[in-house]
Amino acid sequence: MSDNALYTDLSNYYDLMCADINYQAQSNSAHRLHQIFGNSGKQHLDLACGTGPHIHYLSQAGYQSSGLDINQPMLDIAKLRCPGARFELGNMCEFNVAEPYDLITCFLYSVHYSGDIKNLTSCIQSVYNSLSSGGVFCFNSVDKNHIDNSLSAKHSVVHDESEFSFGSSWYYCGEGNKQTLKLSIEKATALQTQRWADEHPMVALSFSELQDLLKPYFDVHIFEHEHDKIIPWNQQSGNAIFVCVKK
Repeated sequence: MSDNALYTDLSNYYDLMCADINYQAQSNSAHRLHQIFGNSGKQHLDLACGTGPHIHYLSQAGYQSSGLDINQPMLDIAKLRCPGARFELGNMCEFNVAEPYDLITCFLYSVHYSGDIKNLTSCIQSVYNSLSSGGVFCFNSVDKNHIDNSLSAKHSVVHDESEFSFGSSWYYCGEGNKQTLKLSIEKATALQTQRWADEHPMVALSFSELQDLLKPYFDVHIFEHEHDKIIPWNQQSGNAIFVCVKK
């Protein structure tokens, strides 16, 4: 499988694949950071929104939320989860909005799906153009120079009399601006075991390179990748939350 086939053909398994993610904590963190750095507005757009769990929680916090994703099966699930929100099929690297947003989020390292520096720059420009004055762009990122190719994350979930095992890992060759996200699914029943694997090309940057792209548009604040507390980035860890305030 390739070309994001896991997300398209197996979209019904996506929430199981992300069952170990604390969406509520991530959403609460974005809300707190927007309260501190933002303009207090409640118009919210979630880029690469997937099946809409972050929109679910931010809507509960009083936001008028919308979602943008390139995958229609994911959006179909999101519409069922969040019937009061608006959803649009589109590319986060090139989008326009009718009215500006106060908070734009992009969770789960999805900014890396831009694929290359040119597309990421276009994404940043689109976000800037879509934010109101003093609006906030909040997302998380991984520093290419801190990727350990030997590490992976795995978890298992029992669902509909099947056991699902999910795996994910980063791979970076050590040079250039390309990295890979490797994903796998195993579905085991009493009669058979099915396996799927996919690799997603991602843009690779150091945090200093990412800051250079953001600074013409935003005042940039970087925090440790902690969702239950706000701690300035220690200049050493390879995962961080970026809070970018429109200039």
